[in-house]
Amino acid sequence: MEIFLPDKYYKNIYEINYRQLKQDGIKCLLFDLDNTLVPPHINKPNKKIRDLFDNLKELDFKVIIMSNSGKKRLTPFKDELIVDCSASSMKPLKKKFLKVLKEYKFDVSETAIIGDQLLTDIFGGNRAGITTILVNPISKKDIMCTKLNRRIEKFIEKKFLKRELFKRGKYYD
Repeated sequence: MEIFLPDKYYKNIYEINYRQLKQDGIKCLLFDLDNTLVPPHINKPNKKIRDLFDNLKELDFKVIIMSNSGKKRLTPFKDELIVDCSASSMKPLKKKFLKVLKEYKFDVSETAIIGDQLLTDIFGGNRAGITTILVNPISKKDIMCTKLNRRIEKFIEKKFLKRELFKRGKYYD
């Protein structure tokens, strides 16, 4: 079950201690898109996200959006945020994680995934051996397959709660 446990857990992407991540040796940040950066029905980033990504680049992070969505969905974010993207990533499979690490020449110890789902972002990141950071979903609206994932997540979270490993709403890093 620990394969679903995040290394860090924050309320949202704006609460993450990026300076601490930098001190811990993280150089590459992989961001999930839907319900991590924006709700699934939003098609471009807002000013707050643009400012965050500008700050992250100033801190010398390589920022990549890694999503199971296709290129068409990611293109407006890639263009406006001036970041690279990994579309159709098939998370939780670790193939795309490892491909990104190889392509950009980062070690697993230098990379973190930030996402809202235990079954895709956290499971996939843990399988690849990178730092995993869970954030709460931005919106209650999800696409159909994510709705199923959320039901499975609730089961996993109950198991974690019994073992006092993880509690939704109790943030840690």
